[in-house]
Amino acid sequence: MGKWVSVAKVSELEPGMCRSVEADGYGVALFNVEGTIYALDNCCPHAGGPLGEGTLKGRHVECPWHGWRFNVCTGERPENPAIAASRYRVDVVGEDIRVWLPPETEGAEP
Repeated sequence: MGKWVSVAKVSELEPGMCRSVEADGYGVALFNVEGTIYALDNCCPHAGGPLGEGTLKGRHVECPWHGWRFNVCTGERPENPAIAASRYRVDVVGEDIRVWLPPETEGAEP
């Protein structure tokens, strides 16, 4: 069964920023797009690069290892939407940013 886990404070993630955090052993990449917080698996599906240490441009993060880009709202790779990073559900309660574990994945079997 899943659970909500606090991973950061809103004040630690200004608009336009991204950050790598850990939530109960899961690597999570956080992104602030114009005041809305998004979260992806921190492991790039291409070669395992840390997406939270990438460069956020608008709604897209560029992996610091090989430049693969992902839409932080959907997890999809714009150049090939069949490739995607897993998403986490996000909830902001006061100053706390929380993510739902385990990650939300499209088409996953129960």
